[in-house]
Parts: sequence; structure tokens; C-alpha cells
Amino acid sequence: MTRDPKSLIRIARENGDDHGAEPLDLGQRVRELRKEKDWTLEQAAKQAGLARSTLSKIENGQMSPTYDALRKLAVGLQITIPQLFTPPRADKVNGRMAVTRSGEGNHHATTTYEHDLLAETLTRKKMLPYRARVRARSMEEFDGWVRHDGEEFLYVLTGVVRLYTEFYEPIEMRRGDSAYYDATMGHNVVSVSEDDATILWVTSLG
Repeated sequence: MTRDPKSLIRIARENGDDHGAEPLDLGQRVRELRKEKDWTLEQAAKQAGLARSTLSKIENGQMSPTYDALRKLAVGLQITIPQLFTPPRADKVNGRMAVTRSGEGNHHATTTYEHDLLAETLTRKKMLPYRARVRARSMEEFDGWVRHDGEEFLYVLTGVVRLYTEFYEPIEMRRGDSAYYDATMGHNVVSVSEDDATILWVTSLG
């Protein structure tokens, strides 16, 4: 059974299919920048004030360029030196969207909350949105503070809750109230209304 929001964050990250950044190949990067301008080796070497053989060796990884050579390359390619070491942004499809109807969502029940994970069909999300029914009525029902990486946004949908945080006084929040906080700070939410309160939580994953 999933015990707390921290577990949901871990599950989301494990299912995110996110890959670590590939190490940058400077020679390949220089070649890509040259080809973007549709320049031959001779043209690029002339623009940079380098010998054709020098540029060829840099592109093929046979030579580590000096700072002076890097400066000339940047000037010749009309970019800054940091851009030489910045990989191009990967092509991506814009316009991704996921719709979760009322009553839908991946359900996870715990002793203190009932979570419905939203936008489950999207992979590699930067945010984890979920709707929660707050069952807890006191701090004693929690096994210590909930803490996890990232930042978090809380919005009260129904009822009245009390937001407890490690470094601030408890805050009573009603429908329409919201809070944005550092999720590495201990935090818990309890319902203080007669019925279970419902809230929307959005947690950063990046």
C-alpha cells in the first residue's frame, strides 16, 4: 500500500522513463554547428581563422582545442563559447495533453489520504498533479513529517484543512485557498471539517 505522497513522487519518477543527459561530444557539436550554416570545412576554417586540418582534427576528436582556438571557433560560427558546450535542444512534440474525467485517476489509498493521480497517460512529466481526499483528523495519525524533493502547490477544493509545516505555525485553509511551499520542509494536512476535505496537489518532479 502506498503510505504517503513521497511514495507517489517516487512512483512517478520511476515510471517517468527519464534518461540522464548524454556527455557532450565537442567535435560532433562543432560539426553540427558548421552544417547548420551549410559550410564546408574550408569555409568554416576560413571564418574561424583556423587551418582546415586543425578544424578537421577538432571535429574528429583528434585534437583538444586550446582556449584561443575555441574563441576563434565561437567567433567564426557567430555564437558564444558556452554555446559550443551546450547540446542542442532535442526535438519534441508540442501540444501534449491528457484529460482526466471526474471520478477517474489512478487511485492510491492510505490511512491518512486517498490519492487520485491525474494525467497518468503522460510520461516524463515535470509536474505530478493529484487530487486527495484528506481522511486524517490529527497529526498523531501520521508517522512523522512528509518530506520529498521539489516544490509543491496545494489548493483546497472542498471542506476545511489545516496545513502543518515544520517551520511555520499551522494554517487553516478553506475552499479556494492555496499554498506554495518547499516540499523538503516537513508538511502534513488534516481535515478539520465534518466531512473529509478534498484538495488538489501539484508537485514538481524536475
